[in-house]
Amino acid sequence: MSLLCTEAAAAAEESGMAQAQRVFTLPRQLSFSPPQVLNPFVQEKRLDAKDKYRAILFGLILLPLRALGMLLILLMAWPFAFLATSCSCQKAGVPLLGWKRSVSNTSLGFLGRALFFAMGFRVKVRGKPASHSEAAIFTVAPHSSFFDGIACVLAGLPSIVSRSENLNAPILGRILQALQPILVSRLDPDSRSNTINEISRRTTSEEGWPQILVFPEGTCTNRSCLITFKQGAFIPGVPVQPVVIRYPNKRDTVTWTWQGNTFLKALVLTLCQLYTNVEVEFLPVYTPTCEEKNSPSLFANRVRCKMASALDVPVTDHTYEDCRLMISAGQLTLPMEAGLVEFTKISKKLNLNWGNIRDQLDQFAAIASASKGGRIRIDEFASYLKLPVSDVLEELFALFDRNGDGTIDFREYVIGLSVLCNPANTEETIHMAFKLFDLDDDGVISENEFASVIRSSLGLPDLDVCKLFKEIDADKTNKLSYEEFKNFALKRPEYAKLFTTYLELQRCQVEMQSEVDDHTPPPKTPVSKKLSGPKNKIYPQNSEDDNSGASDKKDD
Repeated sequence: MSLLCTEAAAAAEESGMAQAQRVFTLPRQLSFSPPQVLNPFVQEKRLDAKDKYRAILFGLILLPLRALGMLLILLMAWPFAFLATSCSCQKAGVPLLGWKRSVSNTSLGFLGRALFFAMGFRVKVRGKPASHSEAAIFTVAPHSSFFDGIACVLAGLPSIVSRSENLNAPILGRILQALQPILVSRLDPDSRSNTINEISRRTTSEEGWPQILVFPEGTCTNRSCLITFKQGAFIPGVPVQPVVIRYPNKRDTVTWTWQGNTFLKALVLTLCQLYTNVEVEFLPVYTPTCEEKNSPSLFANRVRCKMASALDVPVTDHTYEDCRLMISAGQLTLPMEAGLVEFTKISKKLNLNWGNIRDQLDQFAAIASASKGGRIRIDEFASYLKLPVSDVLEELFALFDRNGDGTIDFREYVIGLSVLCNPANTEETIHMAFKLFDLDDDGVISENEFASVIRSSLGLPDLDVCKLFKEIDADKTNKLSYEEFKNFALKRPEYAKLFTTYLELQRCQVEMQSEVDDHTPPPKTPVSKKLSGPKNKIYPQNSEDDNSGASDKKDD
């Protein structure tokens, strides 16, 4: 506040003008800077016409042969999986031991490698899988395709985390059961906590459970970065072995993200290639420190940085919740990428949850509904607030527009509401605003009182505020009670910052004029005529016969 006033006073002194000038500062936190990769959930590289003709030509021969080979290998694997999982007196929660595990791992491991060979994959392995005593968990990233299952085969068929519905799939369900997966259910509200508890139980148990393989990103990306790691694999605090996957191919057919190829299209295009390269690298085992054992988020982040360094890609704070927001944005007729906010960073730094940000997406869509690019322009911002474009509104818009491109995207909107508007929208501020509007101090605000202050604060003497007043006047009495005023302010926090901006400018004008009066002779024109705004209890105007000195103005 003092910085704003000082700059305003300096600007007025340098220009030699007694009247206040608007000097607006835009503080920015570097921690809110946009990520290096704006959208890791879209597949931007598509096949050109030449590549498509090539795929068709090879596909006429390769596709039926490879499809037949895959089916035969899966049919061969099913009896071994059935033998390992049926006719067992073992109860749930007990690992497969003895000959059953040996038969299952040996046969399914060999057939798994044969399956990827039949699909045309040329596999290159770097490093060596750690033993169970060295690392109980494999963390695999980036997760970009269903073909990433090759890492499970090369790691020796450890247990994986899978949806319980997958066990019902023909043939594949029995093979999955042989891997002794940790099952999650969408219908169980406690499924997440149960999964974490099961991972912790198995990794610390001496019952002979196999190692566990986890994709900590929790969703598929385009491999351009590593998004936030889920903490489940890091809560037990045991050593983990990071595993990175690369697909060094000229034509990308394997990527399966939220925007791009469908499952069937990615599968068919990959089978139609002459061959597909994949590299799986087992990095050195990462043993957590005492600090990391006590902080799973720190443990996860440091492992992620190690993996990002090996891949030479950046890290971002996107997460699965960003994908959910993308879907919601699409349902609201916005571009899907409009929903990306880096949920991990935004929710943590601004203390927001999924519900808060989802509600704000509805508000954003209401403003940007006419924008095909999913960004708010100043005219749409003004229309939403039922106000004309003015200096004060432009200043408020500039606070939201963090990158200065003349528009507000959803990420900027969420940050603006949380950093600028919601802190200003306190009970004290709302009460102060009500007193400012209630010029005759009768406990209600008439339309004339409302219009007087709005016109003064925006510097527009002919402004029609009838529509805005009627929107606030819920009981249609042509008078605004404090409850009506408060309810509207809480529902539309943008007005809170507009109001506080007006108060700050008035306060700066008063303090600036006081500094000017200390160094110059008293002006012939009373200061009151230079300060805009109606006479009220917050910033009372001086009458022509008011001889208050500078000290009185400083007290105000």
